[in-house]
Amino acid sequence: MITVMTVCGTRPDAIKMAPVILEMQRHPERVHLVNVVTGQHRQMLDQVLSVFGLEPDYDLNIMQDRQSLTQVALRALERLEPVMAETKPDIVMVQGDTATTFLASLSAFYHKCSVGHLEAGLRTYQKYDPFPEEMMRRLTSALTDLHFAPTGAARDNLLKEGFAPERIYLTGNTVIDALLSVADRPYTFEDGRLASFLAEPGRMILVTAHRRENWGDRMASVCKAVRALVDRYDDARAVFPVHLNPVVREVVFPALEGHDRILLIDPPDYLPFVNLMKSAHLILTDSGGVQEEAPALGKPVLVLRQTTERPEAVTAGCALLVGTDEKRILSEASRLMDDEAAYRAMSQSANPYGDGQAARRIREAVFEHFEVS
Repeated sequence: MITVMTVCGTRPDAIKMAPVILEMQRHPERVHLVNVVTGQHRQMLDQVLSVFGLEPDYDLNIMQDRQSLTQVALRALERLEPVMAETKPDIVMVQGDTATTFLASLSAFYHKCSVGHLEAGLRTYQKYDPFPEEMMRRLTSALTDLHFAPTGAARDNLLKEGFAPERIYLTGNTVIDALLSVADRPYTFEDGRLASFLAEPGRMILVTAHRRENWGDRMASVCKAVRALVDRYDDARAVFPVHLNPVVREVVFPALEGHDRILLIDPPDYLPFVNLMKSAHLILTDSGGVQEEAPALGKPVLVLRQTTERPEAVTAGCALLVGTDEKRILSEASRLMDDEAAYRAMSQSANPYGDGQAARRIREAVFEHFEVS
C-alpha cells in the first residue's frame, strides 16, 4: 500500500483534483489517501468540495483578506510541515500553477517525497505573464517526479526542457473528467434573480475576469467592452460572476452595476457555473479552466489575456486570444454575434483537452511507478 497525499488550494485545484481523488478512493486496499486543502481561496474551494462529496483530512485554512504572495507562502509552508511529518506520504499530488501547487511541491521536496504534477508542461515562457502562475508551474516542474501532461503540446514542452521521457505521461486534462461527470445532471437554478434573468429572451454572454495581471486598468477596459457589447445588441444579456477579491469587485461593480441587461453575481458553485456555461451563447474569460471547459460544451471563447499557456484551443479554433483592449474585445465579440458561419466554426471545433479518462491514466501511472499490484 502507498500513501498518496493530494493538496488543493483554489477552486480550479479542487475541480481538477476531484476526479483523481475519486479514482484513488476506488482502490482502498492499495492506497492510503490523505486529502489536504490549504484554503488559499476559502469559499470557492469549499463550494467545489461539496459538489463532489469530498471531505479534507487536513484543512490548513491559510486564507486572509488581501493576502500577499509572501504571506501565502509563509503560512502554507508552516502549516504543511507538521502534516507532512505526521502522514509521511510516498507521493504528493498537486495540480496546475497556484501558489499552493508550488509550495506543496517544495514541502514534499523538503521531506524527500515524490511529487506528481497534474496539468504539467503548460507554458507561455514569459516570466510575468500570467503572474505568478507561469513561474509557479515552472518551479513545480523542477521538483516533480511524475509529470501528467494534459496535451501533446504540454508534453513536448517538458521534453524540450530536458525532463526524462519515462517520467512524462500524456493523460488528457482532468477538468474534462470533472465536467462530464456533472454536465448531464438535472439542474434548476436556485437563485431566483439569476433564473429570472436567464429566462428572458436573448443571447447570454458569460463573463469571468479575475487574474492578477488584469487588475486595474485592464479590468476596467474589459468592463467597458462588456457594457458596449450589451448596448450594441438589443438581444444581448451579460452575466458576470464577480470574483470575491475586493481588488476585482472595486472595479467591476462601479463600471457595470445598474445596467438592466447586465447581472453581477457572486461566483456560483461549480454545478450552477457549469450550467451557466451551457446556457451561454458566448464566453469572455481570463480563466484557464474555462478555456478548457467551454470547448467541451460547444461554446466559443474569447480569452481576455495577452498570452495563454493553453494554446491548443486557439489552434483548434475553439478560442480566440483577444487581450483586454476594449475595441478588440468589442470587435471580435460583434463578429461572432453577427456572423453565423464564424460562430458555428468556433462552436463545432473539436475539444483538444481530453476524453474524460485522465484520472484513470494518472492512477495507473502512479501504481506503475510504485509497483502497486
